[in-house]
Formats: sequence, structure tokens, C-alpha cells
Amino acid sequence: MNNVVNLLHPHRIVPVVVAESVEEGIGIASALAAGGLPVAEVTFRTPAATAVMAALVERDDLIVGAGTVTTPDQVDLAADIGVRFLVSPGLSTSVAERARERGIPLVPGAATATEVQSAREHGFSTLKFFPAETSGGLAAVRALSAPFGDVTFIPTGGIGEDTFGDYLAEPCVAAVGGSWMLPRAAVAERDWDRITRLTAKTVARAATP
Repeated sequence: MNNVVNLLHPHRIVPVVVAESVEEGIGIASALAAGGLPVAEVTFRTPAATAVMAALVERDDLIVGAGTVTTPDQVDLAADIGVRFLVSPGLSTSVAERARERGIPLVPGAATATEVQSAREHGFSTLKFFPAETSGGLAAVRALSAPFGDVTFIPTGGIGEDTFGDYLAEPCVAAVGGSWMLPRAAVAERDWDRITRLTAKTVARAATP
């Protein structure tokens, strides 16, 4: 779905947000935006996820997505809240169908040639390469891009501050997902200034050719 690329490619980085409370989610998102990265993929990994999404969607300075979407019910929850995009760890036909019904862009996950081919058959051309580092990393992305030249990837999983730039240098990579700018200690201590600094550093590096 090219509209996903149009939405995320200008920022190049998709922060993966795991928030335990609305307060925490707002703090994280505010720090990301202050650092120049107004994007938050809020994952369905905590009981507070839907409340966090709802709070962030109310802001006008963020592109809010829902991550770890694995069921049609989660598609409905996210769509009702008003998030801009969905991300799944894999490809589910029922999730894909519901996302199309609700008119919300979905980025399904794929890690092998078979999975990429299946996703293409379902009409997807932008895929989450996941889990990136344990599935062959940059070498695997390059290998997959050869037979699937019409596919763009958003590698996610195990990517860090020292490696994300290498992924972004690949023409087939639309953006990179990760949470290296959101260290657990900084989130736990509500050290939003540190997250803002790390985010600004990431944004600066992403903008460097």
C-alpha cells in the first residue's frame, strides 16, 4: 500500500511504543515529537494500549499507528480510535480483510521469500521485515529485494542506533522500526529529556545521506 510509504517515508523511522499507562504513552510521544519524530506505533502489548492510542490520536502533532495487530477485533479497535496505520508481526488473511473493510493501511510482517510472495498475492507491496536481525538482517533484505523489486520493507526487530543507518541506505527500505531511542530505563524514570535527545540524534542521522 503506497499510502503507507507516503505516510512514513518522510520520517524514515517508526518508533515502536510499548506504554503501560496513558501518562507514560503521552510522555513518550511528547518526547518523540520534541525530538523531531512525530510518529508512534503503539503496540497492543499492554492493557493500556487502546487508551494510549485514543489519547495520542487527540493530538494534532502525531502520526499514530497501532502495532502488534493480530486479530480483526484489534483492527476494529484501532480503526474506531482513528489511528492512521496498522502493523502486524505476520500476515493474517482475516486481519488483512478487516483492514481493507475499514479502509486503514496495514503493513503485514514477512521474513521469508514464501511470506513475501504470499503478502504480494494479498495485494501488499510494503512489508514489515520482522524480526529483522534474527532473520538475516541487512543481507536478507538485500536478498529478498532482488526477486521482489516492487516490494519496499520496514525492517524491525533488534535494530539499534549503530545499525539503522545501514538499513536506511538500501533503496528498498522505506523506513526502519525500533525502540532504541526509548531505553527502558529512561521510560521507567520518566526521563523524557533523554528520550528527546536520543530522538533528535536519530532524526539527524536519518537525514544524513
